Amino acid sequence: MTDRLGQKQTAAMFTLMVLGREVSNQELEEVVGFTLTGTERTGLNKLGYVDSDRTGPKRSFVHVLSDSGWAWCEEELAVGGPPPQRGQSPLAAALYVILGRLDDYLRRANLRLFDVFPPTGSESLEDRIRAAYHELVKEPRGWVGLVDLRPKVGASAAEVDAVLKELSSAGKVHLVPEENRKSLTTADREAAIRIGGEDNHLISIEVS
Repeated sequence: MTDRLGQKQTAAMFTLMVLGREVSNQELEEVVGFTLTGTERTGLNKLGYVDSDRTGPKRSFVHVLSDSGWAWCEEELAVGGPPPQRGQSPLAAALYVILGRLDDYLRRANLRLFDVFPPTGSESLEDRIRAAYHELVKEPRGWVGLVDLRPKVGASAAEVDAVLKELSSAGKVHLVPEENRKSLTTADREAAIRIGGEDNHLISIEVS
């Protein structure tokens, strides 16, 4: 029997399971409409189900499901219903019907959750930068603000800077300053990467 978690914690666990990688609070907000903060976050951290770390210029949290978290999700599939709570939504009950059938299928096919939702943490940081860029860009080789790109990558500023400098030297990415300096916010300035004595705020990536 699993530790029964609150609705928000349960939703966070299954979201991290499906995404299979480090996920920032900003991305959680965009994907499911909430962030993992406060006692919900610390509770999952103490249980060992979720690893959280601060990253990026704003030092915002990114979260990833631990091995124990994956085990919890597998066990939770078979419990037969959501944890009893006041104001339980019909959607939560319906979700557990689906999860129960998924558990039946996995057992019959001798599969694990890893087989259905493979973790993507093995992607290189360059791949994650490219994926974040293509998610944000509006047109081929268009410009994207580093302030928007960094939270989606799920890595420290130093790690991202090292890869960006390497890609810039190889001509695979282009980094330029924002021409209208008056439009820059504090967050824009903190997200900038300094190359050749100049702060660069925008990135464009060549099609690989």
